[in-house]
Amino acid sequence: MKPNFSELLKVLRKEKPSRPVLFEFALGWSAYLRLAGRNARDPSEREVYKLIADAFHAGGFDYVSAHASDVRFARDEFHRLKTLSLNQGFVITDWESYEKYIWPDIDNADYSRLDWLGSYLPDGMKIMVLGIGGVMENLQNLMGYDNLCYAVYEQPELVKAVSDQIGSRVLKYYQNALEYNSVGILMSNDDWGFNTQTFLSPDHMREYVFPWHKKIVELAHNAGIPAVLHSCGNVEDVFEDIIEDIGYDAKHSFEDNIVPVEESYHRWGGRIAIMGGIDVDYLVRADISDIKKRCRAMLDRSEKKGCYTLGSGNSIPDYVPFEKYLALLECAWERR
Repeated sequence: MKPNFSELLKVLRKEKPSRPVLFEFALGWSAYLRLAGRNARDPSEREVYKLIADAFHAGGFDYVSAHASDVRFARDEFHRLKTLSLNQGFVITDWESYEKYIWPDIDNADYSRLDWLGSYLPDGMKIMVLGIGGVMENLQNLMGYDNLCYAVYEQPELVKAVSDQIGSRVLKYYQNALEYNSVGILMSNDDWGFNTQTFLSPDHMREYVFPWHKKIVELAHNAGIPAVLHSCGNVEDVFEDIIEDIGYDAKHSFEDNIVPVEESYHRWGGRIAIMGGIDVDYLVRADISDIKKRCRAMLDRSEKKGCYTLGSGNSIPDYVPFEKYLALLECAWERR
C-alpha cells in the first residue's frame, strides 16, 4: 500500500480523506515484528527504528511514530508491577530539592534520528514526533501525585516554577524537532486524568498545564504542522479548552468506560479530528466478527463528514491478540 501523508493531513484539517486513514500512537514489539515480517538485523537504535518504520508502512499508515531524541526528565528509581503508582520516584518536594534538581539539557540532545530515519522512509511518509512526556505527566512524576495535590494549595509558587521548567523544555524539544523536514506531526502525549475526572481541577489544569500546551500548538501551527493531543483519562470537563482555547487539531485516546468513540465523534467530530478510539479492552475481549462490525460502522459513520482515523483507543500492547488487531486494519485495507 502506497503511503500518502496528505490523506492524514486532510483528517487533521477536519476534511474528508479520499480513503480510510489509519492511526496509532504506538504498537507493541510483537505487532511490529508481525507487520514488518522480520526481526531487527541487530539491536542497534537504527535497526530498531527501521523495523518500526517498516511495520508502519506495511500496516498501511502514512507516518511513523518516533521520539526526536532520548532526552528525558530524570527521576528516582521506582518499583513497577502490573500497575504503576503515581506516588513513586518523585524528586522535588520543596524549594531546596527544586534548586538541586538537574534539568535536562534539551539543546545538546541528539536529534539526528529525525534525519536518518526521514531518509529511510518511503515517499509519502512523514514522522510523527512523540513528546518526552507532557507537563502534567512530568509534573506528577517529579513531585509525586499526592504531593502535587497538596502543593497546589500549600506551595502554588513551587508548582508554577516546576511546571514552567518542564513546559519550557518540552516546548524547546518540539522546536528543535521542527528543524527537520521529515517531521509532519507533533504528538503531544500527556495523560490528564483518571476514569472519572482530570488529575487536577480544571482551574488548576488551566493555571499550570494548559498554557504550555497552547504554546506547543502555536509552535506547530506557526511551522505549518498539525498538533495532536494524546491524553488518557476523563477530559470531558476540559474538552472545550482542548478545542477552543488550546486549539489542538486532533484528540487521541478514548475508552468505552469514559466516552466511547462513537459518542465522542457525535459530540466533537467536525470541530476536532477524532483519532482511533476502538477500545483496547474491547479489542482483547471481542470476537473478530464484532471487531470488524464496529470498525466498519465507524468508517461508515465518518464517510460523509470525515475528520476520523481508524485505530485503537490507545495503543496496541503485546497482550492484544495480533489477529484481532489485523481485523481492525483489514477494515481500512478493504476500502482502499
